[in-house]
Amino acid sequence: MISCNFKIQCLLIGFLGITSVFTGFGQNLDLEASAILAQRQASNQALRAFNEELNNTFMTDDVLNTTGAGTLLSGKAELMDYIKKSSGPRMYWVRTPDEIIVNPETKLAWESGTWKGYVEGSEVPEVGGKYSAQWTKKSGTWLIQSQLFVTLPKD
Repeated sequence: MISCNFKIQCLLIGFLGITSVFTGFGQNLDLEASAILAQRQASNQALRAFNEELNNTFMTDDVLNTTGAGTLLSGKAELMDYIKKSSGPRMYWVRTPDEIIVNPETKLAWESGTWKGYVEGSEVPEVGGKYSAQWTKKSGTWLIQSQLFVTLPKD
């Protein structure tokens, strides 16, 4: 019969062995999450510069966007049309990720966080809430496949 201490030592040694095998795998996931984070930061910069054409390069052609008010937009063309037809002051949005989880097998990733909307020239958010995004790397580059924004009361 194996003693309790030996079982614990075996489990610990086994765990450490498994951990060392997956260390490289974890580093790859960190690189993928960093690549998504870089794409998100570049997208935020494009929005702040009111460069919708550049911002569209971070999305798939058939991207699905649900606005903070619940409007579903299908594809880049519909998103661009929605933006062109919007009234009121020009606004830009900043999305701040809280979490990015990558699935290397499906080449999909989950991002969630908070978003804020700013009127041009202001540093005080007018609106904001929570968001989530699905990313895909089927093309070799991480692109947004869908996004959901929910407007919530200001803190």
